[in-house]
Amino acid sequence: NMFQSNQAAAIFIDITGAGASVFAGRGWLIGLFLAAVVALVIIGGIQSIARTTVKLVPTMAVLYVALALLTIALNADRLPGAIAAIWNGAFTSAGMAGGGLGALVIGFRRAVFSNEAGLGSAAIAHATARTPQPASEGFVALLEPFIDTVVICTLSALVITTTVYDPALATGDISGIELTTRAFASTLPWSPAPLAAAAILFAFSTMIAWAYYGLKAFTYLAGEGRLQRIGFNAVFCGFVVVGASLDLGALIDLSDALVFVIAIPNLIGLYVMAPIVRRELERYRW
Repeated sequence: NMFQSNQAAAIFIDITGAGASVFAGRGWLIGLFLAAVVALVIIGGIQSIARTTVKLVPTMAVLYVALALLTIALNADRLPGAIAAIWNGAFTSAGMAGGGLGALVIGFRRAVFSNEAGLGSAAIAHATARTPQPASEGFVALLEPFIDTVVICTLSALVITTTVYDPALATGDISGIELTTRAFASTLPWSPAPLAAAAILFAFSTMIAWAYYGLKAFTYLAGEGRLQRIGFNAVFCGFVVVGASLDLGALIDLSDALVFVIAIPNLIGLYVMAPIVRRELERYRW
């Protein structure tokens, strides 16, 4: 939730004047507002979270994809060169010698952070689905990393590589959502506002989903109870405020470390439970 609140605050500050914005250096104010809205939703439990995300996620995904496709279409003449540059930078001998392997490692880290593949978090939400065949829910879950990483992230990369943005941005301090916003704006000057809306809704839906994941994990260890739920939700919302105030680089390093901590026990569990998964898959096939 800290990364999401950080990026939501960053894009809001960017579209309201960047360094001249009244919120510049006061990201905690945006974090405080986000924390209050998140608290209102998560108090209602899984049903409230489901009702909110089922409305937000399709809307913001369609909006973002539409903006990305329009931007790429308006720069279609640069698309072959952008794809060639990505390929050459990643797979040629010069690219490998210039740190291609390191870029690949970073790509894997960002992909896992983005789509949560291998972390076991999405299984908490899918476990609430009512289906006679658990394997069918597994196939639904397989679509999520594909849409997130293959579709959304690829479109974002192509937008950045096909747009003619200020070359100074490539070597400057700007990064993350701000870089993406500037890339869109170089072709669609009116895009920062709808893009900011989509990004903030993405962040909000992710935060409320992770609130449920975290609560289920915490109550599994500490036991069910009103006090446990109130305590966890209070701490969770507090970190929303903290995340909006931190430096992005430090936040990414912290996120990478925590992702590793989550992934190791889950991957061990996947190997241990593999025979059960195989049996369920065979039942689903026949």
